[in-house]
Amino acid sequence: MLSDTAGLPLVVAVSAANVHDSQALKPLLMALPAIRSRRGPRRRRPVKMRADKAYHSAEHRTWLRRRGIVPRIARLGIESGERLGRHRWVIERTLAWLFGYRRLTIRYEHHGHLFNAFLVLAAAITCYKKLAKQTT
Repeated sequence: MLSDTAGLPLVVAVSAANVHDSQALKPLLMALPAIRSRRGPRRRRPVKMRADKAYHSAEHRTWLRRRGIVPRIARLGIESGERLGRHRWVIERTLAWLFGYRRLTIRYEHHGHLFNAFLVLAAAITCYKKLAKQTT
């Protein structure tokens, strides 16, 4: 899942249980919709991306830099994960919002596309609730 700084889910996806999370980084960023800005053309990519140590690799860092995204990824053995803690709670809170829905807490569906449909629906409802709360 990718989320913005407020914790709103931007892109969600489902993968197999035996696939490492870092393999989903590129497809999720490629699936990111255009970002509406107040003035000028729509931006196609975010300015910065924060991630934990699981996403640290030279390939990911160069791929992000080539696309104009500043990687904020903790490096293995060099930086502690504590510095990302103040940013990581945003994604943890978003996951808690999504898993607040009963259908997503325990996976009842045997087919991945059904679980993915419920996940996208939960993300849309979460965005609607948070954006409706901001406008009132």
